[in-house]
Amino acid sequence: MMPDTHSVIEGGYLRDILAQPRALEDTLAGFELAETVRRLDEGRFRRIVLTGMGASYWALHPLHLDLLQQGRASFLLETSELIHSLPAMLNSHTLLIAVSQSGRSAETVRLLDVKAPDCFTLALTNTADSPLALRADVVVLTHAGEEFTVSCKTYVTALLALKWVADSIAGRSLTRSRDELSQAAPAVAAYLHNWREYVQAAEAELTGARHLFVLGRGASLATAGIAGLIVKESAHFHAEGMSAAQFRHGPFEMVDRAVYALVFAGDPTTALLNARLVRDIVQAGGRASLAGEDAEPGIFRLPPVPASVRPIVEILPVQMITLALAAMVGREAGKFERASKVTITE
Repeated sequence: MMPDTHSVIEGGYLRDILAQPRALEDTLAGFELAETVRRLDEGRFRRIVLTGMGASYWALHPLHLDLLQQGRASFLLETSELIHSLPAMLNSHTLLIAVSQSGRSAETVRLLDVKAPDCFTLALTNTADSPLALRADVVVLTHAGEEFTVSCKTYVTALLALKWVADSIAGRSLTRSRDELSQAAPAVAAYLHNWREYVQAAEAELTGARHLFVLGRGASLATAGIAGLIVKESAHFHAEGMSAAQFRHGPFEMVDRAVYALVFAGDPTTALLNARLVRDIVQAGGRASLAGEDAEPGIFRLPPVPASVRPIVEILPVQMITLALAAMVGREAGKFERASKVTITE
């Protein structure tokens, strides 16, 4: 018999998920760095290096695409790879944008030690007194508050803040930017109003599944990437996030009824390709759903928001899935058993 969802998923992780609208509001209210960030782009930087680990790494992906579309030399690298394989990039010609929720993980502290003293560093963190915040040249703070375990509040607020950074660097209208970003909190709140219904829907969708793939293109790759991490972390269920196109190059061969794929419609330019992938997975004997603004009403219908806010609302169905998968086996979602919130060893 399936356990009673409502009796097993209550906990700190769920409280953090439901607190996301307030965290987004508080973070947006704290944005005051516009002119400081504008002054970063004075022509002296040959490259912009973006770095983080885990959720922080994936939160940087939309910014990375934005910078490339602006014609800038942007490099997105995991902090561990950067400090051990490419520390020479961290010199006076580099603008380093480092994201770390705690600002004190092992990789982040090592990064601060190996970078050249004149490597200009913009830090984005949720912890004002962290080593990263104290040693950076410019600090962008999120205001997510304390987080129980698995990244949720800190992830969506990092996406919000990094969009603000992107618009500041590009010299875009920050009035327009604020207007767009102000739509994030109400959209997230509206979706989460039905969280119980969505968790139950996710249970029905995933019954019998043994392999979960979360797929996207463009900025939606951020959602796919973090989904692969947090499903394993919060529900102890194997999941993989990847490019929707890459799924056809190997994983498609394993499609059967035990495979469930959540595909994000994403940008209109590739939405038809993503819808076709859902159809092909189903025709091959697997199970798949398309998540987007035009999806059927329910868990995979996303609130209509500007493209800049889409990555923030895309993570919501994934969070519902984590709650459902944990409930299905009687586990409290997001409760760490082997790891800790701050990674202290590389």
